[in-house]
Amino acid sequence: MRLRLLKHERIGALGIFRRVFAVLGIIVLLVAAAGTGALWLTLPPKHETLSIPGLSAPVQISFDQDGIPRIRAANESDAATALGYVHARDRIFQMEITRRIGSGRLSEIAGAATLPLDRQMRFLGLRRRASEDYAALPGEVRELLAAYARGVNAWAAAHGRFSAPEFLVLGAPEPWTEVDSILWGKEMALWLGSNWHTELARQTLAAKLPTHMISELWPQQHDSGHPDVASTDLGDGTAVASLLAGLPGFPSSYTQPSQASNAWVVDGRHTASGAPLLAGDPHLAFGFPSIWYLVRIETPGGVMAGASSPGVPFLVLGHNGHIAWSFTTTGADTQDVFMETPVGADQYATPEGPKPFSVREERIRVRGKPDLVVKMRETRHGPVISDVLAPGGPVLAVAMAHLVPGDTAPAGLLALNRAKTVQEAGRAAPMISAPVQNLLVADQAQIGLFVTGRIPIRRSGDGGAPVPGADGAHDWIGWASGEQLPHYINPASGELINANERIAPADFPVFLGRDWFADWRARRIRQMLRTSSRHTPADFAAMQVDAVSLYAQELLPVLRRAPRSPEGVASRAALLLANWDGAMRRDLPQPLIFNAWITRFRDLVLAQNEVPPGAAACPWAEFVAWVLSPEGSHWCRGGDCGPLLSEALTESMTELAQIYGDDPSAWRWGAAHQAVFAHGMLKNLPVIGGLSTARIAADGDETTVDRGGMPWSGFDSIHGAEFRGVYDLADLERSLFVITPGQSGNPISRHARDFVTRWRDGNTITLGPEARITAATIRLAP
Repeated sequence: MRLRLLKHERIGALGIFRRVFAVLGIIVLLVAAAGTGALWLTLPPKHETLSIPGLSAPVQISFDQDGIPRIRAANESDAATALGYVHARDRIFQMEITRRIGSGRLSEIAGAATLPLDRQMRFLGLRRRASEDYAALPGEVRELLAAYARGVNAWAAAHGRFSAPEFLVLGAPEPWTEVDSILWGKEMALWLGSNWHTELARQTLAAKLPTHMISELWPQQHDSGHPDVASTDLGDGTAVASLLAGLPGFPSSYTQPSQASNAWVVDGRHTASGAPLLAGDPHLAFGFPSIWYLVRIETPGGVMAGASSPGVPFLVLGHNGHIAWSFTTTGADTQDVFMETPVGADQYATPEGPKPFSVREERIRVRGKPDLVVKMRETRHGPVISDVLAPGGPVLAVAMAHLVPGDTAPAGLLALNRAKTVQEAGRAAPMISAPVQNLLVADQAQIGLFVTGRIPIRRSGDGGAPVPGADGAHDWIGWASGEQLPHYINPASGELINANERIAPADFPVFLGRDWFADWRARRIRQMLRTSSRHTPADFAAMQVDAVSLYAQELLPVLRRAPRSPEGVASRAALLLANWDGAMRRDLPQPLIFNAWITRFRDLVLAQNEVPPGAAACPWAEFVAWVLSPEGSHWCRGGDCGPLLSEALTESMTELAQIYGDDPSAWRWGAAHQAVFAHGMLKNLPVIGGLSTARIAADGDETTVDRGGMPWSGFDSIHGAEFRGVYDLADLERSLFVITPGQSGNPISRHARDFVTRWRDGNTITLGPEARITAATIRLAP
């Protein structure tokens, strides 16, 4: 009897457990279904009609099979509203991140991990300065910014927390403002002109290396012509090293590399059509989504097609039916670090006597943590950046051109969007005040290159290292812009090329800077241009994905002479370089062998000379080429780099064999070198991180035209050409475009990553007046 009761009790308990688990399972399924349904609701509808007060007439928007909008509007203002609407539709969370970065408000949603970035942005005061610049802009520019904000806010108001998947957790986005749009340019100017990091890095090495070796970490490509830099005593560099370590820099999340882009243009003598051809591919950090968004805009005033950037109501790269243009980073030095001399507790020395620091306090909200109240000081030179971590040690203020009042970049972009000739584009160039860029442009008959913006004129010094601020000897005393800066129109050669190498000779009347990147990519572009005198758009598109490294070709003779043992994996790997032409193709083993060998050699050289890994003062490709030259061999003990090359080969190949096997001929560059596009905030989360990351084996490396920029350690491709454009001035409707990973920033959208393979393989699209397939439509009404 007792046994039967126990048996019944067990059966009863099991039944209860089964019912409980069944209920829990149903709850889990319901929650999953609700979550899936909520995510589904963040996808934009295929067809939509909306009224937006402020429009002057209806606007028609159609989306093609790739999610690219074609906007037809009655005027510029209505087009800006429509652009704001489609940017928000596909990229509103990206826009939210951009404005939070520039405003120093990222930690409100990301937590303490982003506090260093927020502190830096608060100290620099990007948003405050953007507000001041907005008030000084012409009325027509402010109207376009307002029209764009109307479009963004119309999407947010209509969709609330369903505006994007991230807002399901964060709640509906805040209203967009005109100042939010100006922040985009401020941020780009900060990242694309990171000379102040280089200055600080050099200072950290002052007690470890002689001055000439510190200078050689960034080898001179040409004589700078300004050897009169003053040395500054900042102690042993410990405090500066701590500051530098605490400052966000690439490849940290939400940052950009300072070296970026290829562009070239030829006149009709070099083309099949007899009209100019222009190619451009800016190199920025890979992201999910890209910084670029393709669009075609038609108004009675004309057509614009190319790359916009969510948050900005202008076309940044592309054509307007009359001209085509692209940008590369100039590398001009527009940032200086000044060591101020404190006088008492709240003043600092100036040529006119002591002056008080300008002081303000700001509160930084941190998700999951107490608010942080920070006190910020400024001097006549700029923000006291040494206070970012904590006051104490040398007082370092940073001067940056884009922080000085009078930033007119939005007005300059509008003028460029309206320009009809090369000369009109040249007049717009100085108005694009920051960042300083090389603007390459073509119309139906002419080609030109202009340096945009303004470059500081220094009383003395070359901006290469921190200088004293008290005596005024190194102060900025004016600006050079417009025709004072390098500019070329219709050169005799019929060609203009820039891939971030020096843009003017050393004896140019205006001092542009001391630190320049080498010209391997530019020389490769010139080689390819010489192969024909009748280039087509398809030829230029193929050139943009060229993966031959002249850098590798330059170093291979040195590597082939390096001593090595006759046996083992290192020897077998080195033998594969014997007849290699330097092509960084993903299906070859040689690019992996070469890059692993060279980077390990770099690390050994720096360690031997007590230089910390990843020093910001060291562009590694240029540095290694210098060390392996007769002039730079003193970096190796005894002036002979052979033993260190042999050690680097053995160590790096042994490590590769542990990962890829003992047969180097079976190794593949694409197995190690993958282009990675990751969402800055979601990439590390379970499940969703996989949905918000795209990877693909890719050609190229740091030194090829098809740029596959890598971090200091590792071979992933993390920066390069997320956008490519080729413009045929004989018929701009035949122009070619591609972006990556896709148009949408929504991880569950089919347009989030649908360009990745086409981009990798060099395929392109056109943006003609009619799409092959109309996949979605929007009608906006007043």
